[in-house]
Amino acid sequence: MTDDPKARPNRHELGRVFNEVPEIYDRVRPGYPDELFADLVAVTGMDERSSVLEVGCGTGQATCSLAALGCSVTAVEPGADMAVLARQRIATFRNVEVETSTFEEWDDRGRRFDVLVAASSWHWVDPSIGWQRAHGVLHPGGWMALLGNVVVRRPGEPEVYAETADLHERFCPGNPGWGHPPLEDDVRTTDEGWGLVDDPGRLFGPTIVRWYPTVQWFDGDGFADLLRSTSLYRKIDRAVREPLLDAIAQRIRTRMGDRAPRRYLSVLRVGQRAE
Repeated sequence: MTDDPKARPNRHELGRVFNEVPEIYDRVRPGYPDELFADLVAVTGMDERSSVLEVGCGTGQATCSLAALGCSVTAVEPGADMAVLARQRIATFRNVEVETSTFEEWDDRGRRFDVLVAASSWHWVDPSIGWQRAHGVLHPGGWMALLGNVVVRRPGEPEVYAETADLHERFCPGNPGWGHPPLEDDVRTTDEGWGLVDDPGRLFGPTIVRWYPTVQWFDGDGFADLLRSTSLYRKIDRAVREPLLDAIAQRIRTRMGDRAPRRYLSVLRVGQRAE
């Protein structure tokens, strides 16, 4: 039950995949801890004079945290309904604008930025276009920052997939996305480079990597909604997906006391634009 890049739909389906359930996505998907943004400021030197480009802002979870820093934010989001929720969320900020477009097709109108931030979205950008474009829209000395949430588990801790593997195989046998989340300690060892996305080559300097453990708790129905908001489950035919999620929710109620954890390592990866 990992968000495996190999199991994701085609990048051009991004807007449709998440645009189907923007309210659920906004309610259940994890945000990012305040410590992450404090470190982002410390590393990049961001302040109220800085300009930030956010690629793939979704419903604006990270956007609000960026705007609260006082810097100006231009957010790009391909899903029209997701962008509507993002605009509602950031309505109280005067320093934020949400533009509906993919990053590859976005019209930058000659604008240049001090920091580019992508929160759980950069894997949707075509790497043959994205890295070069990111380099091009940043000022000299600008920074690239990838934020993410990696689903992990700890030994001996109750975990939903361990309790529902039989259901997954019964309803959707042989799905390559099925599997236990990686162990937290194993993920922490992957502290170099840009993670699972393609490497930018020499466009950006060495990365600074920071980890932040977080956990969400759900009842059975809430956990089903969480899975319903992910690409791995969205691409399953509804006639299979919904009975599977109903069975998972029931299993959480009966075997886990209707209280299930979703453990993450939030991650910040930052690198400076090479000249």
